[in-house]
Amino acid sequence: MRVRMVPLSDLPRVATEEWVDPGRRPVVRDGVAYVPVREGESHEMEIPERRLYHGRGYQLLGDLVLLHGHRPAPGEVEEIEEWVHPRGILWIRAISGIERVPAVEVISGTAGEVCHHEYGCSFVLDPARVMYSMGNLSERHRLVDLAGKGAGTGRVGDLFAGIGYFTIPLARAGFRVHAMEISPVSFGYLGRNIRGNGVEDRVLAERGDCRDLLRGTYDRLLLGHFDAPGYLPDALAHARSGTVLHVHTLRDEAERIRSLAREAGFAASVTTRRVKSYAPHTWHRVQDVVLA
Repeated sequence: MRVRMVPLSDLPRVATEEWVDPGRRPVVRDGVAYVPVREGESHEMEIPERRLYHGRGYQLLGDLVLLHGHRPAPGEVEEIEEWVHPRGILWIRAISGIERVPAVEVISGTAGEVCHHEYGCSFVLDPARVMYSMGNLSERHRLVDLAGKGAGTGRVGDLFAGIGYFTIPLARAGFRVHAMEISPVSFGYLGRNIRGNGVEDRVLAERGDCRDLLRGTYDRLLLGHFDAPGYLPDALAHARSGTVLHVHTLRDEAERIRSLAREAGFAASVTTRRVKSYAPHTWHRVQDVVLA
């Protein structure tokens, strides 16, 4: 790749120059930006083309990089380090159990807590100890926008609250949220994030099995776990006509949901949408359910 060298501080100034190739990204090393040039323009040196990480992509969480899929090769790690300059690179081998505990290997640098910001909210977490799904970002935005039409008037039950992925933005939108989380580690971060976002007056957080914690009736129920269909009978016992459920699954469970709703005395309108690819031929889905 043909490049010109410019000081990193000058990169914003030269980004719109005619000689810059907008189809390639600069490489930054030791305070110098190696800026790709267009075909036919003069250049100062040639560097190898950037090798792209060939896994499922990576997440940037604070100053940490999270990798999923196969274990990255040394060359891939070097490329990510040169491009992102993270504090650490973590390989998430798997997420397991009802507590969604990550199996993590620190590939480079160090791990530890980060503060992640999104949608006006802040989340403190250690991704080596608790799960955080960046792939659900669009779903979090969608839910807040969808539910926000009735903001301030509804009671929400978040059955698998984690560190507050859905709880915090919904509480900020004005909802009263009953947040339930079984993992003591995630529950600790949930409490910190509730306080950090100033929503203590709108969130009741309880640790334990959500089936034992559900109380009263809810206007909206969030079942953000792939085992969610197994929890539906308990959730439906705390619903009413007009309650909306958001059920996360790895397959289309619409017919099963309708059947369980009928057993609980409801008719259910189910809309299924895909959130992201989870594995080959497997999609993370959300089934929006309206009871009548």
